[in-house]
Amino acid sequence: MPANLKEVRNRIQSVKSTQQITKAMKMVSAAKLKRASDAIIQMRPYTEKLQEILSNIVSTMEEEVSLDFSKERDPEKVLLVLVTSDKGLCGGFNSNNIKKAKGLIENEYADQFAKGNVQLMFIGKKGFDYFKKNNIKGDTTYIDLFKNLNFNETSVIAEFIMEKFLDGTYDRIEVIYGKFLNAATQDFVVERFLPVPTIETGDNYSKTKVDYLFEPSKEEIIEELVPKILKTQLYKAVLDSNASEHGARMTAMDKATENAKELVRQLNIDYNRARQAAITTELSEIVGGAEALKQ
Repeated sequence: MPANLKEVRNRIQSVKSTQQITKAMKMVSAAKLKRASDAIIQMRPYTEKLQEILSNIVSTMEEEVSLDFSKERDPEKVLLVLVTSDKGLCGGFNSNNIKKAKGLIENEYADQFAKGNVQLMFIGKKGFDYFKKNNIKGDTTYIDLFKNLNFNETSVIAEFIMEKFLDGTYDRIEVIYGKFLNAATQDFVVERFLPVPTIETGDNYSKTKVDYLFEPSKEEIIEELVPKILKTQLYKAVLDSNASEHGARMTAMDKATENAKELVRQLNIDYNRARQAAITTELSEIVGGAEALKQ
């Protein structure tokens, strides 16, 4: 077999092997996506209503009832919680999240970053890998959360963040994550975690103030309810990111499988053309040799 034919044949086999891998990865991601999307879709109405209640409580508090989690301070010290995946091969999922974080650092919090007052917390390894290459360090305590994703583990992170806000370590905390819309679409958002956004400052919450009746008392309700709502909000963001990752990977692997199929088709055409050319050349040589013998 001529060298060029052997090379094309090897390429066809290589692309077919890659196609089998991408197809298998697509099927695995599809199975994981079903569970992840069910979890976030079922939880989202609950968390959105909780956030609406929290924003209303903060907005309607009388002066005698204060909420430490809602105190607005000049954002001199900022914590950015960046939620990415542990693995790649998921299209632009990680790069879009990282782009959001870079945008905050370079624009909104540029002065704070220049003073060394912007801290990154990584959930998922890909964000850490990127910023490590760019010599930007961050908190990696909870980087492996996706290895054991559940409400209790996420609550530990939320408690840590809330404690750091209350003791003044950070004046503002933002969460950057991919919001799941459907298997092919994610919305990459920056969501204020602390201080708690009010009706006036929140972007995604109801604009209608509601004056609730509290039993036993407003103070006791706030003290008990607000930390639970904040934990739920962070858990929702992580679930959103988890579903978005699997959706992005399934879509990316589907496109990769289709591209491999098209490449195999083109390589087969090239192989057949090269084979026909080789056969024609051999026939010409045989005919030429036979004519030479006759002479």
